[in-house]
Amino acid sequence: MTTKEKVLLPLCILLCLGAGAVGGFLTTEGVETWYQTINRPSWNPPSWVFAPVWSTLYVLMGISLWLILKTKAPRSSVVLFGIQLALNIGWSFFFFYLHRPDLAFLEILILFVFILLTIAAFKRDSTLAAWLLVPYALWVSFASYLNFTIWQLN
Repeated sequence: MTTKEKVLLPLCILLCLGAGAVGGFLTTEGVETWYQTINRPSWNPPSWVFAPVWSTLYVLMGISLWLILKTKAPRSSVVLFGIQLALNIGWSFFFFYLHRPDLAFLEILILFVFILLTIAAFKRDSTLAAWLLVPYALWVSFASYLNFTIWQLN
């Protein structure tokens, strides 16, 4: 591994964790107040589950991005990754900050599409980079169903 690659790996992971931190900032107040008052399905995971799951997913996303940057993949692949990362933050804004599960649901569907587009783009240059995003896609699928259910219950 080159020195550049050694520096780039933690930067990619920090970028993704940073996006998670921004989303977490937007989430914090809503979780402690509004979220505790709304109707949620019985299968809603306990709050403590989300931080370790998302932290793991952000690390996997960062490694995936790093693998793509190492391959000199087309710029469009990196742009797709950036769009889905911004959409990831956007979901927290709509759901927890604005308290709008309806808008958050529409946004998470768009996010899911961009995750799939990113996986397809990454697969052209690194199968491993694409596979590292699959747990993220699966979690967002679950989160989409949870978001929809919460919207319907409220």
